[in-house]
Amino acid sequence: MSYYIGLMSGTSMDGVDAVLCQTQETTFTTLDAISIDYPASLLGELNALCCTCENELNRTGQADVQVAVEFARAVNALLDKTGLRACDISAIGSHGQTIRHFPDAGPGFTLQIGDPATLAVLTGIPVVADFRRKDIALGGQGAPLAPGFHQAVFAADEARAIVNIGGIANISILSSAGATPQGYDTGPGNTLMDQWIAAHLQLPFDTNGQWAASAGISQPLLTRLLDDPYFSLPAPKSTGREYFHADWLQHCLTEFDSLCPAQVQATLCQFTATHIADAVKKAECDMREVYVCGGGAFNRHLIKQIQALLPACTVATTQALGVHPQQVEGAAFAWLAHAYFNKQPGNIPAVTGASRPAVLGGLYLPD
Repeated sequence: MSYYIGLMSGTSMDGVDAVLCQTQETTFTTLDAISIDYPASLLGELNALCCTCENELNRTGQADVQVAVEFARAVNALLDKTGLRACDISAIGSHGQTIRHFPDAGPGFTLQIGDPATLAVLTGIPVVADFRRKDIALGGQGAPLAPGFHQAVFAADEARAIVNIGGIANISILSSAGATPQGYDTGPGNTLMDQWIAAHLQLPFDTNGQWAASAGISQPLLTRLLDDPYFSLPAPKSTGREYFHADWLQHCLTEFDSLCPAQVQATLCQFTATHIADAVKKAECDMREVYVCGGGAFNRHLIKQIQALLPACTVATTQALGVHPQQVEGAAFAWLAHAYFNKQPGNIPAVTGASRPAVLGGLYLPD
């Protein structure tokens, strides 16, 4: 029996999730979790660093250490909550905070900060980190990496989809317990909705999708959003805030000055629901079950929209499968740390496009 802690802060940057998992023979179980918010000053800096800015090299280096300090704070809070000691934990699997993801650039790259050496020193626990760059070195997208974990924990005899709705939405298509999963980023999840409501109502997110539900959608705007070339690209594919950002949205809104802000929010919510539902419909299997995780799982209006677009499917959160929707992504990186120590590949070439399976991550020791 071994304990692992997974750390995740996604493109929404809505907090750091630390998830405690236990592996025992063939089982991998999520036991407990804690979430902390970034300090407001650091959150502002991270958002600024997602785009080109002044003195960004020095600022990135400083933020790298500051993120590690917050990750360590989350780990130590989780240890206090559970009564475990650092020596009880086999390793931390740290995703890091993504600030750039350009896998198709020449050459492609991805950048997650949160200095793993600092994290190891501050917690006294070995850290496995930097999971994505090996896959990119092998010609892959470096994302999504969660489908391997989804297959290991959620696969069953019947086909099902696992949809993570963070800042970006991604899907894992599990056709059966023994089959190779498929998966890719479907498009924006919460990121555009969060940015729009922050700009107009000074709120961090649309609670339960109430603002979106207060207005009707604009079908012409929805068509314009869905016409973006990303949605016609074949998998493997991945994306991020570097592509779907506020300027991208403003460009799409050029011909829609007459829409009120609530109509735009309603259309953005429908946009996310539509590209997710389209991905489910394109699955090459008889899909009847869809399970949602990530922050978007708590947006009731969004979930209702997905269900309306998929009347033949049952749409629920991963809580129905025994894992809280806010804990799935963190648990995935605990699982990847476990895979590293067991010399098991963490990527799936059919998902990322890498030339071969590979053990992912690098090890950082506290001593």
